[in-house]
This record gives sequence, C-alpha cells and structure tokens, in this order.
Amino acid sequence: MKLNQLAIVVFVTTFFVNLNGQNFELGKVSVVELQEKAHPKDPSAVAAILYKKGKTSYDYSKSNGFVMTTEVQTRIKIYKKEGYDWANQKVKYYLGNSSNENVLFSEAITYNLVGGKIEKTKLSKEGEFDEVINRYWGQKKISMPNVKEGSVIEFQYTIKTPYVGSPKDWSFQASIPVNYSEYRSFIPEYYTFNTNFKGFIFPKVSVEKKAKSVLFSTMEREEGAGLMRGQTSNYSQSKFSYEETRTTYIAENLPAMNEEAYVNNIENYTSSLIQELSMIKYPNESLKSLSTNWEAVVKTIYDYDDFGLELSKTGYFEEDINSVIAGLNLPGEKAAAIFNFVKANVKWNNYYGYSCNDGVKKAYKDKTGNIAEINLMLVAMLRYAGLTANPVLLSSRSNGIALFPNRTAFDYVIAAIETQDGLVLLDATDKFSLPSVLPLRDLNWFGRLIRKDGTSVEVNLTPTTLSKETINMNAFVNKEGFISGKLRKQLTGQEALSFRHENSATKEDAYLEKLENDNNSIEVNEYSRENDYDLSKPIVESYAFKDVKDFERINDKIYIAPSLFLGIKENPFKQEVREYPVDFGYPIQNKYNINMEIPEGYAVETIPEGLNIACTDGISTFKYVIANTGNKVQIVMTFEISKAIVSANYYQALKDFYQKMLDKQNEKIVLIKI
Repeated sequence: MKLNQLAIVVFVTTFFVNLNGQNFELGKVSVVELQEKAHPKDPSAVAAILYKKGKTSYDYSKSNGFVMTTEVQTRIKIYKKEGYDWANQKVKYYLGNSSNENVLFSEAITYNLVGGKIEKTKLSKEGEFDEVINRYWGQKKISMPNVKEGSVIEFQYTIKTPYVGSPKDWSFQASIPVNYSEYRSFIPEYYTFNTNFKGFIFPKVSVEKKAKSVLFSTMEREEGAGLMRGQTSNYSQSKFSYEETRTTYIAENLPAMNEEAYVNNIENYTSSLIQELSMIKYPNESLKSLSTNWEAVVKTIYDYDDFGLELSKTGYFEEDINSVIAGLNLPGEKAAAIFNFVKANVKWNNYYGYSCNDGVKKAYKDKTGNIAEINLMLVAMLRYAGLTANPVLLSSRSNGIALFPNRTAFDYVIAAIETQDGLVLLDATDKFSLPSVLPLRDLNWFGRLIRKDGTSVEVNLTPTTLSKETINMNAFVNKEGFISGKLRKQLTGQEALSFRHENSATKEDAYLEKLENDNNSIEVNEYSRENDYDLSKPIVESYAFKDVKDFERINDKIYIAPSLFLGIKENPFKQEVREYPVDFGYPIQNKYNINMEIPEGYAVETIPEGLNIACTDGISTFKYVIANTGNKVQIVMTFEISKAIVSANYYQALKDFYQKMLDKQNEKIVLIKI
C-alpha cells in the first residue's frame, strides 16, 4: 500500500507565485475583533487564530557561526469556554549537552472589552513556566491571564538555536479555524533545504534573492614601551557577504481540522510546511550531502556511534545468552527465548528515539533503557545466536507518518528477523508484545530495515493477520422486564494486546464498573478472567449479566434488540466529506453467537431479516443470520475489517456500510403474549 494510494497529498515546492502579505501587528487589536460573538465561517468554533506569523532567519558571528532564530507572533480569539485551553501555550525546545535552544515569550497580553473600552492584562511572571520533559526536551509554557468568552489574546515567542539543520515544522491549520497564516524563511546560500508540504491546502509562495552582509569591527592594541605600553590601538573592519533566499508562504481562511473516529494522527493531514537541511556548501569546502533520499538518511543514522557501533557490542551478554539458548536448535526457539529474556530483564524507561542514550552495556547492567538501547541490544543478541536480524527504523504514531526522507522522520527502532516465510518483527520494550504482534504505537504504515552493508528496504508495519473478538452468549428474556444470561469472550492478536495494556493493572472493581457502563449499564456478576500474563493463550472473560435497557414492553408486546448490548450504538463516521484515510490500526473480526430463550407464555411475532453486505473492494463485511425455532432465537453476527488503512476515496462507502450495519442491529425481535 503506497502513500499515493492513501490519498495523502504531498506537494514538493518547485514553483513560486508573487503575493503581497497583509499587515498584521501585535498591539493592534480592534473593537470589532473583541465584539465578534462567533466565527463568521464556522459558528461552532470555540476559538480561532486571527493571524499567525513566523519568521526563521540565520545570523552569523565569528565566534558562533550561523545561529537560527525563529520568531512567531499569534493572535487568538476566544469564543466559548471550551476554547479557554487556547490561552495555555507551550513551546518545546531541545536540551543539548552544552548548546541548549533558548525560548523567550514576550508581548503576551489578554484583551477584553469592558464598558465599550479595550482593557489590557499583561502576562505576569507567575503565568510563565519552564519544565523538563525528559533529558532531551524541555518546554516553555504560558497561561494567559483574565481570559473570558470574547477575549483576544496575543503573544510572541522567539527560539534561538545553534542547530541550523531542522527548522520547526510550520502548521498552517489547527483544530480551530485559522484566518491568516504567514511564514517567512531567510536562508543563506550555503544551505540547501528539502522543502515539502503535507495536507490538502497549499499556501501561496513568493521568493526573492537578496544580498546580505555582516560587518565586523576588530581592535588590535599596539605594544608600546615604558608608560606608553598598551596605550594605542588600531581599528579595522571586515565584511562578510553572501546571498540570502527569502521565501514567503501565505494561507488564508483555513478550516478547522476536525477529529473523527479512526484517525492515526491528525497532524499527518494538517496542512504544514516541513523543511530539513539536505546539503551544505561553504566556500572553499567540498559539498556535504545529508538527507537527499531514504538510503542516505538510513546510512547516516547507521553510521552514528550511538546506533551502528552499539550493534557490534556483544561481550556484556555472551555468557547469559549462551545459557538462554543452551539446548535449543531451532531458530524460532532461539528467537523466542532471547526475545522473552530481554523483555523480562530490561525495562523500558519511556524514552523514545533511535539513538542510544547511555549505551546498551549500561542499559543491560541497570536493567532499564530507552527504545534504541533495548531493541538494538535484542538485534545484537539475535545475531550472536546465528539469526539474520536487523534493526527497523520507524516513526511512532504520535510522531506522524514518515512521508519525506529526513533524519527526524524516525523516532523509534525495532528488531526484525529475516526468515523463509518473511519478516518477524519484534519490540522488546513492551512486556505484552509477541512476535509480529507489536504495540499500537509501532503500527504506523512503513519502516525501513537496515542491513550491515548499509542497504535498506521498506517494511510494511501493518499486520495482515486478523485479530479476533469472539463472544458466545446464552440469554434468557424474563417477562418481568429484563434479560439475563452468561457470556464468554475470547480475544486474540492485537485485540488481546490492547486489552492487556488497558486492563492488566486495573483493579477488578474499577474494571467491572467500566465494563457495566460501556455496555449499556448492564449488571455484571460471577466475573472471571484467564491468561492475563500467559501471552501464548488468548484473553478469556466470563461473566453473568442482567440487562434492563435492551428490554422494552409496549402493551402486551416485548421488543428486544437481538444484539442486546453488544451492537454498535452510533455510526462513528459523521463528516460529510473526509480527506484523510480511515486507520483501523489492524485487521479485525468480531463474531457474536447469541442463543436467546423467550419466556413462557410468549411467542415470536416477528424477527429481523438476515443481511449479508460488503463494502467496496472487500474492505469490510457484515453477515447477520437469525433464526427462530420454538422458544429459541439464534443470532450469529460476523463483522470483519480486512484492511487496516482505508483510503479517503472509500469514506462514503464505508460510512454507508456502517449505517446499514447499525440499522440492522437496531431492528427488534417482537414477542407477543399467547
């Protein structure tokens, strides 16, 4: 499944058009803006970005070379209380070894209309916070004061960084409407950037080239004799000149990016500008190529000391692994033993990244490490045992889809074993994972497998095996106004993995309360569960239930929804048009076998007709079989999603499919008194 098949529009900048930007300035909030009660194009909006302007430039000094500075100015209108969160802003910055990025907020003011006059409230020091996220990242946060419905807030922040190669992505869209968005870049001639867009709305672009120069003044003190020693100076000036490419990107009247069911990461489809340094050419130096294609990217990463070099270290584990695989002859047995050994002995510290932090040896000794340390260690152990194992670079779901060749596209690495039957993917950072049953955070379209010789191949991360939920239920309709029975549920594959993640550490009382609330407020008792920690077996739940809400009596007739509390309650697809893919995560099958007994003194008057439907191109199927024999009603419902990622081209067909399935499940069995 290639990217272009998933209708993600990617536009690489190859041409420019001229456009004059509008004049927006901080401090120029108008009474009209404060009086506005709703967004003119989206009355449901809780807030809107009235304008957002950014500028990235490079300043040169003899002592520091080029330093990148990004300035961002923003004005936001708050329409409703639900929009108050927009008064809380944060900017992430990198914590390097000795050259940290620097973030400074300024001009932060809240505007309100009081008695027909504009009232200003400036951000105080108490409203500004600096916190460390982890050893790699920090963030500067502000909480704007005196925010009300109708407020307008403004702020500016500046980021200075010596890391000139990766300007921060610029998002033109947001989860609220954006009236005007402008970004300008000022790039010295020595740098060539890969410039790409993602999303479905493209900005207008203009470009110009300008000469730029930096003037340096130097004072040299002359050495004199006697009293005149050091008393005279000579001043000299030098000029450093170069050409600068100035590019302006402008987009207006951008609609809000609305979340809906089964979205991988909404930022994957938000109209954004992505830039990364691809080549450097300083005067009198050879051209330095960085990330021109995926092969160059992965080779660069593999050559890092904290990646490729870590794979070559084996002495720290050899004795232990010899014991782990002693007596095992089959490759699969060795792989399973080593995989389980790493999962049991080295815990993930919740840090992402494809680079080792303290190194595999220390992680092994301390029994804790980041993603790279654990999974590169696993690769090295598998290779030591004679298996063909290699690392696979990927981008986690929270990091977005790796659309363009660049080093920051990846933030994760797993292990892969090459076998005659294909690749077996392993992630030892998750105690519940199994071979080729990866945590959901890993399932993000494609990764890249890197071999020892530096070559790489694309790896499809999407599971192909159906994960299953199977339910067997015996139910009895009580004429007193409820339905009781017993249920047995079995979960396999990704469904079992997700269940273990969500519930293994939850106390039973809390879990049962959630189980009841999620299933139309049924009452649950006699609950039991098997195989929470035996990963070789499916999760099995069993319980008795009492269901009141799926029973309805009108006069002498009883109306029952055949699926009871198991059916879907609403269509998850509500948008009229959807421009981004539907991401189910993995293929799934839900199968429900229901045996229902009707009460004495009643007979079945009508039952729904069966149904067998399929969505276009076999994306999904739904089979509904129902039969009545005497006082028994048998229902079998089978719902299957065969494709984990569905192109937006199929959205309407999928929406219609879900509606037909919902309508069928809402049809009633009618019992009549005899």
